[in-house]
Amino acid sequence: MRWLSTRIARVSPARPLSATAFALAVLFAAALPAAAAASPGSGPGGGPDGSSRPVVALAQGALRGRAEGGVQEFLGVPYAAPPVGELRLRAPAEPQRWSGIREADRQAPACLQFSPFGLRDPRAVSEDCLYLDVYLPRGVRADARLPVILWMHGGAYSQGTGTQFGGGAMAELTHSVVISINYRLGQLGYLGLPELTRQDARHSGSFGLMDQIAALRWTRENIGAFGGNPGNVTVSGQSAGSGSVCALLAAPSAAGLFHRAVLQSGPCTLLRTPDSARAESEARAFAAGAGCADPAAAVACLRAAPGAALVDAARTAATSGPASGDGLLPQEPAVAIAAGTWNKVPVMIGNTRSEDRFFVALTQPGLTEQQYAEQVLAGYGAAGPEVLARYPVAAYGSPYLALSALMTDSTFACETAATAQLFARQVPTFAYEFDDPDSPTLAGAQVPGLDESNAHSAELAYLYEFTMGDRPLTPVQVALATRMKRYWGAFARYGAPLAAGQTPWPVTGPAGAVLTLSPTATRIDPAFAADHQCGFWKAQPPRSV
Repeated sequence: MRWLSTRIARVSPARPLSATAFALAVLFAAALPAAAAASPGSGPGGGPDGSSRPVVALAQGALRGRAEGGVQEFLGVPYAAPPVGELRLRAPAEPQRWSGIREADRQAPACLQFSPFGLRDPRAVSEDCLYLDVYLPRGVRADARLPVILWMHGGAYSQGTGTQFGGGAMAELTHSVVISINYRLGQLGYLGLPELTRQDARHSGSFGLMDQIAALRWTRENIGAFGGNPGNVTVSGQSAGSGSVCALLAAPSAAGLFHRAVLQSGPCTLLRTPDSARAESEARAFAAGAGCADPAAAVACLRAAPGAALVDAARTAATSGPASGDGLLPQEPAVAIAAGTWNKVPVMIGNTRSEDRFFVALTQPGLTEQQYAEQVLAGYGAAGPEVLARYPVAAYGSPYLALSALMTDSTFACETAATAQLFARQVPTFAYEFDDPDSPTLAGAQVPGLDESNAHSAELAYLYEFTMGDRPLTPVQVALATRMKRYWGAFARYGAPLAAGQTPWPVTGPAGAVLTLSPTATRIDPAFAADHQCGFWKAQPPRSV
């Protein structure tokens, strides 16, 4: 997702719900409690040695997980073969089988990180990283057929890990199965060399996207053993993870592998996937920086290079995520969605109230009023004076807050609204905005004196056990987090985020109504577009500040 990395650095479609089926699902959801009671009996059972630790049998072999409170966890489960040696820069291969019982009580390392920010323990990385974690309620029957939520982390396609997102609380509260995955990052995940395409014509180097599809295929084949329903899978992601959801919606080979989609802070209309020419240009620059400039030997050279050398080479080379224009991703996601040639499923989509506080704080913490004005006038040309009049420093209290509001409105908020409208014309669509003015921020990303609440990633701690939050939630925030989990769980179960006892969440229509998720009052906001000045931004040509 080029817009995000720039900020940090500087088959047939699935059948949508018919109107009648959707109405019945809404009525059914509203009549049920927020979380179903656990079924009697057992799913993953105890070990053959009498241990109470849960054991599940897969085609690959048996796994022994662990029980924590009301949750069972199976951690570090391989969904593909290690992409190392001759498997580096190749499509993911089938996971290897094992004999006996494999311990699944410890998370696997993160994939190699190609950006300097993200992990509290930067040593916990490896190229052998194609693993996932599975969370399910304790006492579930193997035939329970619970809804499945597959989570994909963000990080500009260059950093992050699924191990930062525990799914136990979501699984227990909503009586669902939650999966959090790793996928290859940086140029090990996205490298558009034509020589790679000639070796495998299915793709143009989008190995990270292929990893995500492989994880979905693993889910279809194996999740039933955990009590999950392979016919009811919700794919969900935030930031670059949301961009990955956009790509999966447009990828023909992902058709039928998932049945709902959640996009958090990553609108598809803002995703500009590189075409083959740009992807090749970026890949050539990276290969040259890694000492592999000769096209005839580049692939072999890159497969032989130490992983650390590839990370070093990436410091001056861009990575833009999955490329479009090939058999894996024929069109940019927004183009495919607008044309109706995508994997149609119900959609939930949203943003945080002040997304760009994170990026402005990271890149311009000392922004002055003069610098702010100069940037706006340079970036918006003839429209610059009007932009300054709409976003005056005096109205926001500081240049930092003014630029953050301007950028949030012009990109995340209004592009989320535009993406929601693309979806709403074709499938049931539900839009939200997260708004907690005292939310935790990312640990290590705080800038003294700057208010970074409600910024990009602020909602993550309310949905998952997110290890990067700078402080625990307050009781009031925990209550909001519970409501949010119930909405997400209901959407995964029914395709409609309607939870008993909570504010009804209407389908987004032409007026663009949005559900505001706030600690004090969850409410419908019919003025979302006006609040973010989307009419003005829609009339502006694309620009960057």
